[in-house]
Amino acid sequence: MRILMVSKACLVGAYQTKLELIADHADLELMVIVPPSWRDPAGKVNLDRAHTNGYQLVVDPIRFNGRYHLHYYPHLTRRLREYQPDILHIDEEPYNLATWKAIRAGRSTGCKTLFFSWQNISRKYLWPFNKMESSVLKNADFAIMGNRESVSVWQGKGYKGPYEIIPQFGVSINRFKRQEQRSRSKEFVIGTAGRRLVREKGVGLIIKSVAGLPGSWQLRIAGEGPERQSLEQLAADLGLGHRVYFDGLISSEDMPAYLNQLDALVLASRTMPNWKEQFGRVLIEAMACEVPVIGSDSGEIPNVIGPAGLIFPEDDGETLKKHIQSLMDDENVRDELSKSGLQRVLAKYTQEKVADKTVSVYRKMMAQDE
Repeated sequence: MRILMVSKACLVGAYQTKLELIADHADLELMVIVPPSWRDPAGKVNLDRAHTNGYQLVVDPIRFNGRYHLHYYPHLTRRLREYQPDILHIDEEPYNLATWKAIRAGRSTGCKTLFFSWQNISRKYLWPFNKMESSVLKNADFAIMGNRESVSVWQGKGYKGPYEIIPQFGVSINRFKRQEQRSRSKEFVIGTAGRRLVREKGVGLIIKSVAGLPGSWQLRIAGEGPERQSLEQLAADLGLGHRVYFDGLISSEDMPAYLNQLDALVLASRTMPNWKEQFGRVLIEAMACEVPVIGSDSGEIPNVIGPAGLIFPEDDGETLKKHIQSLMDDENVRDELSKSGLQRVLAKYTQEKVADKTVSVYRKMMAQDE
């Protein structure tokens, strides 16, 4: 079977390992279309051809670059006619213009169609996006949902087709792993890591929670964004300037080493009117590195962590502080969570697992008419 995937996310070299693993399956042929770059609010993402064995990685023009709802690929119909895929996998939300045009193009050329969604809040869109969304939900042959709440959102909006819950990407355990020469400070190192320092990520709560912690510790914060200045001021006001470090953006290549210096990782996301945590990728990266994780109960976080970490109610700084203290005080608890976190990643969240589950979807789609 021939698969044509369209995915701006696959500009990122580390994510392309999933594509190689999909292509390893002997019963399929894979072509992946990416734009030359993507103008992300956090910074421009350029194509990194890091893992391109076994499949075709094609760069096609994109219109309205950087606009999530309005971008699309003007050459897609031509690509479909030339390649003649059995399945078109559009790696976009169903309310996007790119998805609507892709589903229409796929149906016009006779292939089956599949969309992906992280959306875990039911939103109402104005015309024409509500019409495009309805059309996609009616005409797509299959859906991959990145989290459990996404299923409820789209079924509530009328999607009646088959689906599977699979994260968009897994973690590469060849890169994200416990390092033999693990960097270790004499202090207990608490960390939080992401691209964006914004209110919904709850970094201020972490700073407030560690204030007054006894013993020798430090807090490391990775990321950039509009909240950085106020967070630095908060740390200074609490007298923590000598214990809280702002490390800026950490690249994907440097993230394994960054996580390996931590004794605990905290993801303190808080639900907002228009957002809640859709997955929390840094959690599985930390667990793969055998770093104990603590997460709030926002969105998908409890389902990602499961029994392999500690959960606290959103905005509950006292419970967060107790969880951090428990890890500082008990090496056995840290070791237990380190091991269970790794086992959970190996069972559910490796790139191999995600690739195999995605191929299983393709096979189900091809079997629908048999």
